[in-house]
Amino acid sequence: MATFSPGFGGRRRAARDDLPPGQYETHDFPVLSYGPTPHVPRDTWQFTLTDENGARRSWSWQELLDLPQEDITVDIHCVTKWSKFATSWRGVSLDVLLDDVETSADFAVAHSYGGYTTNLPLDDLLDGKAWIAHGYDGQDLEPEHGGPARLLVPHLYFWKSAKWVDGLRLTTTDEPGFWETNGYHAYGDPWREQRYWGD
Repeated sequence: MATFSPGFGGRRRAARDDLPPGQYETHDFPVLSYGPTPHVPRDTWQFTLTDENGARRSWSWQELLDLPQEDITVDIHCVTKWSKFATSWRGVSLDVLLDDVETSADFAVAHSYGGYTTNLPLDDLLDGKAWIAHGYDGQDLEPEHGGPARLLVPHLYFWKSAKWVDGLRLTTTDEPGFWETNGYHAYGDPWREQRYWGD
């Protein structure tokens, strides 16, 4: 018969090596938004790509669905310290939308219904790193999670994955978005804990 020291509680579960520092794992999908949730009808939804010279290209909802679709399984990490693993999405890669765009821009600003904006380096939207996601867990993306469509940039903190996205504007300079002008980090790498200015 084995004997145990007082207070022994068995083996501790090893920390996940895919959990960024300062994060905890959740099985829920918390809803965090600033302001009211827009309810955008799909028949009026539009996504507009604007280059640094002002040239525009737009897609309707049906035109978005007619583009090549991908099923994506990724981990997501919120700046409020929760992480959710193996989330399942469906959407269109930004590589598809930017495929025939000639640009000298290094940055982009995502725009959303409701006025939200966030800035990203253009390189972080290319090479299979970002999508316009319209499905989650086999269902249409619900409005509280950014539906009908949101930006999905899973390697950065989740505020960079703009909900209710309606456009992307390419820029030659880095232009801070909503949270970035209110103290959040310009880039937002969860592995470097880039939550706020100075991190």
